[in-house]
Amino acid sequence: MLCACSGEQFKFEEPPQSPESLATRDFSASGLSSRTGDWESKFDDTQVDEAESTLKEALSLNYEEARALLGRLEFQRGNFDAALQVFQGIDIKGLTPRMIRAISERTKQRKPRSKADRVLPSIMSMHSVSLLLEAILLKAKSLEALGRYTEAAKECKVILDTVDSALPAGMPQGFGVDCKLQGMFHRALELLPVLWTNAGLLDEAITAYRRALIKPWNLEPQRLAAMQKDLAVTLLYGGVEMSLPSHLHVWGVTTPKTNIEEAVLLLLILMRKIALQEIEWDSDLLDHLAFALSTVGMFESLADHVEQILPGVYSRAERWYFLALCYSAAGQNETALNLLMKVCGSSEAKHIPHFPSFLLGAKLCSQDPNHAHEGIKLSRKVIDLAKHQCEHFQGQGHKFLGVCYGAAARISLLDSERVICQRESLNSLNQAAVIGNWDPEVIFSLGLENAVQRNLAAAYENAVMYSDMIVGSSGKGWQLLALIVSAQHRFKDAETVVDFALDESGRTDQLQLLRLKAVLQIARQQPKQAIETYKILLALIQARKDFWLEYKNIDPANTLRHEDLTEKKLEMEAWQDLATIYADLGALLDAKTCVDKAQLIELFSPRSWHITGKLFEAKSLYKEAIVSFTIALSIEPDYVPSIISTAELLLKAGMQSLPIARSFLMNALRLEPTNHDAWFNLGLVSKMEGSLQQAADFFQAAYELKLSAPVERFVGVIETSR
Repeated sequence: MLCACSGEQFKFEEPPQSPESLATRDFSASGLSSRTGDWESKFDDTQVDEAESTLKEALSLNYEEARALLGRLEFQRGNFDAALQVFQGIDIKGLTPRMIRAISERTKQRKPRSKADRVLPSIMSMHSVSLLLEAILLKAKSLEALGRYTEAAKECKVILDTVDSALPAGMPQGFGVDCKLQGMFHRALELLPVLWTNAGLLDEAITAYRRALIKPWNLEPQRLAAMQKDLAVTLLYGGVEMSLPSHLHVWGVTTPKTNIEEAVLLLLILMRKIALQEIEWDSDLLDHLAFALSTVGMFESLADHVEQILPGVYSRAERWYFLALCYSAAGQNETALNLLMKVCGSSEAKHIPHFPSFLLGAKLCSQDPNHAHEGIKLSRKVIDLAKHQCEHFQGQGHKFLGVCYGAAARISLLDSERVICQRESLNSLNQAAVIGNWDPEVIFSLGLENAVQRNLAAAYENAVMYSDMIVGSSGKGWQLLALIVSAQHRFKDAETVVDFALDESGRTDQLQLLRLKAVLQIARQQPKQAIETYKILLALIQARKDFWLEYKNIDPANTLRHEDLTEKKLEMEAWQDLATIYADLGALLDAKTCVDKAQLIELFSPRSWHITGKLFEAKSLYKEAIVSFTIALSIEPDYVPSIISTAELLLKAGMQSLPIARSFLMNALRLEPTNHDAWFNLGLVSKMEGSLQQAADFFQAAYELKLSAPVERFVGVIETSR
């Protein structure tokens, strides 16, 4: 019966022998074959005693092997309880030292020995070791089948402990050529972390995975890759933080310090193996790598690995779309748009339109006024495709179309074109609101566009509706509402809105709202209160920096996360605002100090150079002021405040400079038609030229626009909401 044992789960190359043959084989392996007839001529009394001891051990081992074979038979029949009872009768603890010795002896180099040296105490054969290890493995699988995962894991761990003790440096090459021990051990390596996971002990599972990977165990490349992948997945999604033990810190300061870092390292190793065609392509690996690198903000690194994927895995459109997602997440929208234009261009005209690429392209174009006209084309394509493929995206298409029309209106050279774009913007956004069942983001865009066009009543209604729909959880919604209220010259009410928003918003939004509060206090002629608010803002930003330096060992100046860049910009703007306050108070030295601090954060900021020019102008150093304004315009040619300030200095130069001043002011109005300062200075130019009626019209326009001017440009909210 035992000779006939076979099954689908565990198959052996040679049939199991009878108990007698096993005992005889073990006995013969010890150099004590009964077929040798000249015992007295070969052994002394000591060797005879050793032979007797060996015979007893062989007979005992024969009993254990028989139970192992019987247990295997019960397991293959699915009688897990019966198999477990049989396996529990095997004295594994007593046999473990002999198994360790047998495995260890196998790895030693075989040297020629004298006849006397061949007589040794019994060493268990590798067939017996494999049979016993199989019994332990089947016992663990029986416990697993019965739902006793923790006990199963402990039994499985015995196999790893036994082999690890015998082979502390790992398994040598060619070890499993003529025995089944290696196969049993590999199954145990793969099973143990699964058992710990099923038992809910993820920390033990991670330890088991690491144990399987730190030494060479002759695993096949695909099986090794599978274990590396499983460890990475457990580290990423397990929810248990398990730092590497000290004895595994082999890379010094570059050793992974967190689960995510270790998972990223494993996934990068696997992606390299795929690139070298050492293992087969696995789409799950890229999904996990995308999640891991996105978590730590390494989008450019993700793009690099997407580019390394061999052709044929993704179509060209899919590859370009994936790369565009990576680069847009990294803040490189221009690169992303270039890739998307390839998908949407003539090279892919013969293929089915890749709808996600058109949608992403329209979204990115809606965020950059310089691409407003391309965005209009892409948005119209999205609307056309949505009618046949994805109807629920029609609202998004109309939303992006409305935003792009609004941006096109702000960069239009002709008034007629501007009016058409503004009308189309409101029409598209209203249509998007109806199609999208009054999507909150569409309502926000509609309110913002109404505010930019100075339709303050409609804008106020949209902003209130947006805040109600999202239950006041959006900082940009509160900022828009406060700016609309400030445009109605209700500065106290606007500050009340900001105070309420400070209690409802997140950390980054709170910093932006604090700055807005200070700006409102300046508008209310409360410079001292504004200075105190800026002190609080700067203290909070500095505390955040200190936190990263002390506890996270990260230099905040080098982090690429969006919120850190936002805080850096807010800090610079706070110093610039303080410089403006001190300049208005006549404290020019303090103002210069604040400007210097702002330039330490960002030297090439047009506003910093503009404020520097205003300080020179306050000292009547007009040439130096012109130089500063010129530097600001060289950094950003469309920086309206410096354009207007340059025109004001030209007005002071006399009648011969009036045409140049008018040119500057007309350019400012082209860029920002609702700028009341530009209209006012244009009125001064007309008055100096003697065109009094025209000057009166310009002054009237400036007055009316100032009555509806917010404390900050509405377009600033657009930049914040990106």
